[in-house]
Amino acid sequence: MDNLPEHLDVIAHVIQLSVAPVFLLTAIAGLLGVLANRLSRAVDRARQIEDLLEVKDVPHADALREEHAVCARRSAMILRAIALCVIAGLLVCAVIVGLFVTAYYRWSPDLTRVVAAVFSCALIALIIGLISFLREVYVATATLRFSAQVGTDKPVKARTRRPA
Repeated sequence: MDNLPEHLDVIAHVIQLSVAPVFLLTAIAGLLGVLANRLSRAVDRARQIEDLLEVKDVPHADALREEHAVCARRSAMILRAIALCVIAGLLVCAVIVGLFVTAYYRWSPDLTRVVAAVFSCALIALIIGLISFLREVYVATATLRFSAQVGTDKPVKARTRRPA
């Protein structure tokens, strides 16, 4: 029973150390939600274009094929960002487990350097995922046409979401 306060101190310290990675994990989960939403929008638009292209003699078919290619490129970038963020999340989980294993089990080797390396890898994966996300946003906004429809001189009406 004399060791109980010592164990509680160690566990309390480990919980304090793991709070920052848990907040990072929460941020990654939020980012994954945003990425999944963007992926679904790109896929939905690609499906709309595919439906339009099934009709023979569709006007502006070349422009639609180009937009479809952009949707495919965007989807690939988003999938890469999702994969990297999931990897980052898994590595952060491994860091938290490593912190508890190191602190709680006396037989465990010193995992300090391993935990630091895994956390660094998580941050690198997150950084690369964010860069991929930024590239996708850039590609999505670079193809916007605000002033004219493809092939006409008429101004475009603002797109609004249709009621579900």
